Amino acid sequence: MNEMPRARRPAKCIRVLLAEDQGMMRGALALLLGMEEDIEVVAQLGAGSGIVDAVLTHRPDVALLDIELPGMSGLEAAAELRDQAPDCRVLILTTFGRPGYLRRAMEAGAAGFLVKDGPVEELAAAIRRVLTGETVVDPALAAAALSAGPSPLTARECEVLQASADGATVADIAGRLHLSESTVRNYLSSAIGKTGTRNRAEAVREARQQGWL
Repeated sequence: MNEMPRARRPAKCIRVLLAEDQGMMRGALALLLGMEEDIEVVAQLGAGSGIVDAVLTHRPDVALLDIELPGMSGLEAAAELRDQAPDCRVLILTTFGRPGYLRRAMEAGAAGFLVKDGPVEELAAAIRRVLTGETVVDPALAAAALSAGPSPLTARECEVLQASADGATVADIAGRLHLSESTVRNYLSSAIGKTGTRNRAEAVREARQQGWL
């Protein structure tokens, strides 16, 4: 039996939306959470682009979002949900425990940030806790984020680095972002310097590793 029969569930269950691009992981999480007496998974998604519409349709109490999703990242979706569905609490669940991701998640209005290798009992407890108004963050990740400090990159430097990640030329980036080529070069040079790397490919890799992109 995958889920507790509805007749045996409490009259008021915590409604959860789950967004995870790996089908096996998504199915396992939905199954395990569905076995909790007071939790019901009301929607499952494999891409980020449908999260906001699904939340507005199903009205979950908590949205459990992976970060790296096709179409829209979990962090981008969290920011949109903060504006369009403020009553829905967002928990970010990720494989990548990067300090920069935690800071960005909190800035996007997330109520919690957990890594995927924890037991499902802790996840279920976190879902309950965020509904009481708590902020729930993986302790090791919180300590790492404090020691790492904020991202040194400006929003524009991040944007230019992100645009260069697919190997685009300076001219391509300039056209895409409506900037001059000299301005793009300046942003790339600044980002390379701030990340302590030798070229833009290394800068992109380092920024991603730190969770700044």
